[in-house]
Amino acid sequence: MEQSSYIHLCQPGKDKSCAACCGLYNYVDSSREALTERLKNRTKIFSSIREPDLEELAKFSACLRSFEDQRRRYEVIYCCEFLGFLDEEMKRVGCLIHPFQNKGKDLREISFYGRELCAGHFCPSFHYLSPLEKKVVVDVLDDWYVYGLVVTDIDFVKEFFRHLSDAIGETPKEEAFQDDELKKLVKDYLELKINWPFRSEDAKRFGQFYFDGSQYMIKFIDYKSLGLERSRFDRMFLSLSSDFRSAEDVLRAEEIISHYIISFATTYVKKF
Repeated sequence: MEQSSYIHLCQPGKDKSCAACCGLYNYVDSSREALTERLKNRTKIFSSIREPDLEELAKFSACLRSFEDQRRRYEVIYCCEFLGFLDEEMKRVGCLIHPFQNKGKDLREISFYGRELCAGHFCPSFHYLSPLEKKVVVDVLDDWYVYGLVVTDIDFVKEFFRHLSDAIGETPKEEAFQDDELKKLVKDYLELKINWPFRSEDAKRFGQFYFDGSQYMIKFIDYKSLGLERSRFDRMFLSLSSDFRSAEDVLRAEEIISHYIISFATTYVKKF
């Protein structure tokens, strides 16, 4: 397990990557379809530049800003225009001006954050997710869009592992996540990030946060108005941008989360 603490969360493999810290999900329209089209167009335009240099990249930036929708959820978070797809299959998102993409030439000094900040940045998930949590998220997910949403949501990941540990009476063994049945249960839970039936469609919502342009707040769930006590899954519900209209909604949501935890625990006890 020692090596898993060194997993590169930004670019962990050939089938997914994360660029959330570059503002990827900060556009008002951050749907998969909108981001895919945005990144595809950028990559195509960038590939037409024969010899990228600071002058050409300045033109590239101006070109994008002339036709892209620049509306952001949170104005303070910058959305870097140099994000694109790094592979022909469009499985990995990342920096088009990184030296790995330009025969060793580092062009990041033209970016908003600059070369030093980009090179030295580690997201909170790198520090707060355990080695096992990092490894499982990386191993289970193979979709850049879902991966970026999940790996940056510390509460969503850690709360699930906490409930699993409580249900089985120990921290799950690492080898359990190689079991196909258990792996699928974890993947299905993580994909609630895009499949959650109670997710708010408000463009100003992102996970547990609500943005008003220049400020952000946690959008708490008013259980009292629904005649309920705070749910044991409250942190998960917040991470999923839940918008409950009735007590029945909350109870149904608890059933969905419980299904993954109980199913995992039951299968785990039988096999491990």
